[in-house]
Amino acid sequence: MLAATASLVLGACSARTDDSGSEQPSQPPQDSAPAQAANAADPAGDGNATCDAGTKLAYAGTINGQNAALGQNILNGVKVAIKRHNDNNANCQVELQEFETEGQPDRAPGIVTQMVNTQEIIGVVGLPFSGESKAAGNIFNEAGLVQLTPSATNPGLSENGWTTFFRGLGNDNSQGPAAAEFITGDLGAQTVCVVRDDSEYGIGLANSITSSLADKATCQQEVKTRQTDFSAVVNSIKGANVDAIFYAGYYQEASPFAQQLSDAGVEAQFVGPDGVKDDEFVKGAGDAAEGVYFTCPCVPADQFTEFTNAYKAESNGRDPGTYSPEGYDLATILLKGIDSGAQDRAALLDFVKGYEGQGLTKNFKWDDKGELAASTVWTYKVESGKIVRNTEIKPD
Repeated sequence: MLAATASLVLGACSARTDDSGSEQPSQPPQDSAPAQAANAADPAGDGNATCDAGTKLAYAGTINGQNAALGQNILNGVKVAIKRHNDNNANCQVELQEFETEGQPDRAPGIVTQMVNTQEIIGVVGLPFSGESKAAGNIFNEAGLVQLTPSATNPGLSENGWTTFFRGLGNDNSQGPAAAEFITGDLGAQTVCVVRDDSEYGIGLANSITSSLADKATCQQEVKTRQTDFSAVVNSIKGANVDAIFYAGYYQEASPFAQQLSDAGVEAQFVGPDGVKDDEFVKGAGDAAEGVYFTCPCVPADQFTEFTNAYKAESNGRDPGTYSPEGYDLATILLKGIDSGAQDRAALLDFVKGYEGQGLTKNFKWDDKGELAASTVWTYKVESGKIVRNTEIKPD
């Protein structure tokens, strides 16, 4: 099990004694999940919307490909918003088209080209991953098709001059420093090994947290997408004898990596980011998942009761996952635009550029680069085989 070493003091918390009489580091209490804002945007609107038959929005991203669960979380959130809208607006039935990119940068440009050539599509929720977003963002931009990503966090995406790109969460320049603060503050780690994969996401996030950790980043390792044997990296980390490990990448590789660390007897505290925070990681890592922490620029959905119930109905009883509420919020913004009369690409893009309003997850208002004015980062942990909220990381 990837538990903290005996010498790793968790924050400033005092020790407690368990039933066996030995002292264990006490855990800070969980922060309360945010309540749903009374003025959160509702995709149902006033029920009086009208629009042309065949008006379409789209989801683009992984559905059944690599790290598919992360894309399915988002897609189901989008479906909840569109169903709620259509159930309440008989004269405006917005269609949703789904485009499978498998999360691959080499596949995304062709799929996005197909999408932008479908003129009835006037707005897109996606792409989920940073690599595919980098590869295809210029195609959206040239077509004037607004793209709202609920999860692509590489900071460089907003520096390309794209006028159609909008990010529905904080980027890695907010998550990296927050993760460093949590690992060194709450977890008390003095030595940290930063492990990154070869994706745009992993590279950007690793750079951000390494910079923020400064001299406490005493070890750095690299792995590859689809890698399954991590023995060399595990042995290097074991020899480094660090207090904590931060894995910058996705759950598909993080699961066997965590298991192999555990099998090798590495006791450093394992921390993963939003790309690892999924039930598929817990399944894949087995016992090694217990006690793992995650950082994520996403808020807990615990008190979004109406959304959660609708999501479970849409997803055969599954609870919302990472970025499900964000997918819902971004689809809701596009639907509000359509209901306001913004029913072509140019009008809907202008609507999003000028949008300001409260959603389930946050207040949405973008700058001229498509970045949010404010964002938040939460931590989560695995307890008894379940991912549960932990604390919000609040800047000093």
